Amino acid sequence: MALRVYNTLGREKQLFEPIEPGKVRMYVCGPTVYDSCHIGHARSVVVFDVIVRYLRAKGFEVTYVRNFTDVDDKIIDRANQLGIDCQALAEKYIKEFYEDMDALNAERADIEPKPTEHINQIIKFIERLIEARYAYQINGDVYYSVESFKGYGKLSGRKLEDMEAGARVDIDKRKHNPFDFVLWKSSKPGEPTWESPWGQGRPGWHIECSAMSSEYLGETFDIHGGGKDLCFPHHENEIAQSEGIFGKPFVKYWIHNGFVNINQEKMSKSLGNFLMIKDVIKEYHPEVVRLFLLSNHYRSPIDFTDLAMDEARTGLDKIYALLERLEQRIGLKSPAEIETGNCWNHFCEAMDDDFNSARGIGILFDTVRNANRELDKYKESLPLDSEKKLHDDHADILRIGRILGILTESPKTYFDKKRTDALKQQSLDPVAIDKMVQERTEARKSKEWEKADKIRKMLQEMNIIIEDRPDGTIWKVG
Repeated sequence: MALRVYNTLGREKQLFEPIEPGKVRMYVCGPTVYDSCHIGHARSVVVFDVIVRYLRAKGFEVTYVRNFTDVDDKIIDRANQLGIDCQALAEKYIKEFYEDMDALNAERADIEPKPTEHINQIIKFIERLIEARYAYQINGDVYYSVESFKGYGKLSGRKLEDMEAGARVDIDKRKHNPFDFVLWKSSKPGEPTWESPWGQGRPGWHIECSAMSSEYLGETFDIHGGGKDLCFPHHENEIAQSEGIFGKPFVKYWIHNGFVNINQEKMSKSLGNFLMIKDVIKEYHPEVVRLFLLSNHYRSPIDFTDLAMDEARTGLDKIYALLERLEQRIGLKSPAEIETGNCWNHFCEAMDDDFNSARGIGILFDTVRNANRELDKYKESLPLDSEKKLHDDHADILRIGRILGILTESPKTYFDKKRTDALKQQSLDPVAIDKMVQERTEARKSKEWEKADKIRKMLQEMNIIIEDRPDGTIWKVG
């Protein structure tokens, strides 16, 4: 099955055919670094991380660019509030971004440009827009004239005349049109500034992505991504800037991810439901967070609730538990030694349908369920055909894990960490639990069933799960 992607520009799924066969050039809008990253940032990063992983697994050579906005009104305001330099603030939150995303096992982009390092490219870009009469300057400020670009609104589906009819009176009377947007801002006291043909100032927000994407990916490239909130005006303005200069399509495929809601409410600081990644991963294993973020189709909104996170945590436990069972029953083989099986093929069919990770995860859990049934069916030795299928399943599950960015630990490491964390939270003593389990084992050997059941119930009340196996009894924290 050929890969098809939903293109926001065409408002339909389209066959994915990169401009240069075998190579994909992709740009994703990164964060404005003035505060800690929230769960909405995590969704965008994880979604495009998985897209890049999958494209590479299909054999594409991917050049992945994701920027940091390190000069902006929000950064300046926050730095002034804290009484620190804007660059120091930006560097602090870039470092924190890496800490959060590394914890979530998100691979870093190949190129991560910042506007403060590309001022010359931005100025040249603006000069070309002025020369081509797409932009105009007034007293040190430079604006893009939206009326000069005939295709304005084609990405978002908005018509300029409709927007103008409903627009409020704009504050800046100097602009030719209320929707004209700033390319270069003249300097104000206390702000970072650079020399330009229009005087001291700094770049606007939208221009940085047009200038930096063309610097690293060319005048036209394959994929531009970001959150749905960037569709208008940011991405609309990027199209106007880039196509105004180059006179050709800016991007072939536009991909936008949906929002993260919190308990069915839009996440916002005013509601006090802003969830920072660093706080979420204190409570949930990072792979649980990834599994949750990928459990809905990337274009759909996803609702962060305790129930949804518990389901993701239980689901991850089930996958690791199967891997543990398989290791004990059939041993370990590297996926590289085993050809892909039905599980992987069905997963790829799901991902080829607009990167449908939700359906892909469903296929993963179906495989886990069927493999457990096969192991339950044969308590002793496994028939050769069953063993071969289970080896195939094991290899495919690990392959899928690499695309989803999960299953990076051994089952033993995963459950040991889980047990240690749970014991700390519940103030339980593992030595005492080991002693209780041993007492139960001895009671069972001497056929003191009532005593054995009593100990099991006591352990259950402590949220300790007992598993009696041929080689002995083990316990886990539920």
